[in-house]
Amino acid sequence: MSSTHTLLELAHQLEQAKTPFVIATVVWCERPTSAKPGARAIIEVDGHITGWIGGSCAQPVVVREAVRTLREEGEPYLLRLGSPDIAGVHREAHVFPMTCTSGGTLEIYMEPHFPQPQLLLVGDSPVVTALQQLAPVLDFAITHLDHADIRQVPIDQRTLIVVATHGQYDEDVLTQALQSPAAYVGMVASRRRADTCRAYLRTSGLEERHISRLQAPAGLDIGAKTPEEIAASILAELVQVRRQLRLLEEDRATEGQDALASAIQDTALDPVCGMMVTVADARHHSTYNGREVYLCCPACKRLFEANPEAYLVQSER
Repeated sequence: MSSTHTLLELAHQLEQAKTPFVIATVVWCERPTSAKPGARAIIEVDGHITGWIGGSCAQPVVVREAVRTLREEGEPYLLRLGSPDIAGVHREAHVFPMTCTSGGTLEIYMEPHFPQPQLLLVGDSPVVTALQQLAPVLDFAITHLDHADIRQVPIDQRTLIVVATHGQYDEDVLTQALQSPAAYVGMVASRRRADTCRAYLRTSGLEERHISRLQAPAGLDIGAKTPEEIAASILAELVQVRRQLRLLEEDRATEGQDALASAIQDTALDPVCGMMVTVADARHHSTYNGREVYLCCPACKRLFEANPEAYLVQSER
């Protein structure tokens, strides 16, 4: 169990590390439940949980739903956990029937947090001004420099760099930017100017593997003419890159979950309530289409055997 102060510190650390996470908070309960209103936990994309959000029936479901929300880039929502007869309740909540013999109902507010990619703008131009106005609407965190030395700015694999100095110090900035871990490096320039810049970088000794990363002219080809239109074309390209970055993060999270699964082969997921069941000690199990399914209690077994396909599909989401 972690204090609110500890969880806030962790949330700040994850935001600084640009790591997605979900804050899950109990907002209402109907006894008996082990978690009470105000109970809170942070769940990361690999399923790691810090804090307290409920016992062995509730926690696995909350973790699984949090990971799914992060993968799908979902919006905040209310998760309602309780007995199967609550499914007809007319409330704006994601209802997840629970079959724990202890009973009780929980409502948990699921609040996903996604890192803002850093957009580093270099130069002073009308296009930069337009990007500064438009980019925050798309949830980019802007850093602006009006000089050539970008080494003072922390650059990582989620940083996106747009150079728009109109020939004043393009080459100096690009030499640094193209050798950085930035996910995107683009230059606002005509095609002729871009080709000239690439030729200069080659003669200066920059390796082709770095030069090939340069997106110039920056932006998708939409026939843009005005500074605002050019900024819109660049932002469209940056959104495309951001989506690709999140797909890569999902792949890494999946790899981490696969490794975790191989380390806990002695457990199985109850497809009805989401509880992890120790296979060696399982008292309730069922066979469906040659597949052995382990369940935590008689109620789960009864529900599963009444409609096995529905529960297997739900558990594999």
